Amino acid sequence: MADDKIASQKPPATGAFLVPTRAEDRLIVALDVASVAEAQRIVGAVGEGATTYKVGKQLFVAEGPRAVRDLVSSGRRVFLDLKFHDIPNTVAGAVKAAADLGVSMLTVHAAGGSKMLRAAAEAAAATKNQPMVLAVTVLTSMGQAELQETGVVGKPQEQVVRLASLARIGGCSGVVASPEEVAELRRILGSNLVIVTPGVRPAGAAKGDQKRVATPAEAIKAGANYLVVGRPITGAADMGKAARDIVGEIAGAV
Repeated sequence: MADDKIASQKPPATGAFLVPTRAEDRLIVALDVASVAEAQRIVGAVGEGATTYKVGKQLFVAEGPRAVRDLVSSGRRVFLDLKFHDIPNTVAGAVKAAADLGVSMLTVHAAGGSKMLRAAAEAAAATKNQPMVLAVTVLTSMGQAELQETGVVGKPQEQVVRLASLARIGGCSGVVASPEEVAELRRILGSNLVIVTPGVRPAGAAKGDQKRVATPAEAIKAGANYLVVGRPITGAADMGKAARDIVGEIAGAV
């Protein structure tokens, strides 16, 4: 899709475009655990190193809304990463329910199409909390071979641009994309959309099941607004120091 067509689409319809001014606000710590007790342990260990935490499928299925409420009540911001993907009306209802829990950010699958994305964006905009709706493009665990298995021909970067276009048409606040695509998305989309980037690993850290990764500094310099980091922090002997080190790298790259 032509760059000018993407850039000409209407701006986001949901939550205010939030560009964090503090480095620690740009770090999202992934709580990929199965209990609120374990999540609380991580939050306590990270301390002031981060203000936002990702609640994904494992924790939410295990503990339900309590996992979100516990974080919100303690003054943390929540990035609810459940990747809603269903018919527009169902997704709109899920977005409203998430907003009522007090989440600041939530995800939907861009592959759901522009009508579903628009329904999600409008549902979020109609709530008091107005969370940011972020469209997931291509999972960081997927390479070209995995995309081809689903019938998508072409490179992951090409599919990311297509789906980012749908997100913009649908009025989303931003997108979730791997570090490899951030620079191109920022070039095409300008400063109008939030870019959240998983697959971030400090230099020397294991990649795990991520295929398209970068260091925190590389992702920020490429144009990412938020970085999602899990195991390099939650698996560290000193989680607070690990988080602070990444925040320091972010600050040095801004």
